[in-house]
Amino acid sequence: MALKATIYKAQVHFCDLDRNVYADHAVTIARHPSETDERLLVRLLAFTLNAPASAEEPALEFAKDLWEPDEPSLWQKDPTGRVLHWIDLGHPDERRLLRVTARVERMSIYSYSATTAVWWKGLEPGLSRIRNLTVWHIPPMQSQALSAMAQRTMRLQVTVQDAVTWVEDGAQSLEVVPERLWGPTGE
Repeated sequence: MALKATIYKAQVHFCDLDRNVYADHAVTIARHPSETDERLLVRLLAFTLNAPASAEEPALEFAKDLWEPDEPSLWQKDPTGRVLHWIDLGHPDERRLLRVTARVERMSIYSYSATTAVWWKGLEPGLSRIRNLTVWHIPPMQSQALSAMAQRTMRLQVTVQDAVTWVEDGAQSLEVVPERLWGPTGE
């Protein structure tokens, strides 16, 4: 018998002082049986950092990447179904990156592994022509500390100031500083 997803709910209060974006998100996340707390919280953080700044923009949605290999972790689609923003976690291969970036407006990768430098060193030369890709690395010590905040019901405060992200759950506060490995700086 196949294991089923575990449902997590999060209330996220988001303040991005760098971009003047302030929002509250009530999020329901289906956690795949193979997903770790660390990956779940990185996915939630990626959602928070990329959620649209206004209600007029299409919503950012959790996709079924661990269930469906042709889907990302998160995506934003326009009303016609065209993908505007594709967000993956981990270390996607070069073929996937080239295939996806050719058909979406924007693609972001959030890596949180100690092996990110090796993965990126192997890919970077072949991706020099891609202009709609941004690659972020969350230091493993920070993503692992973030995983301690995983609860079936969460209340989080996420604040961004001077490119530093603070995540607080009422009991602890954590500094997360995503490092841009590739991509435009205006994002």
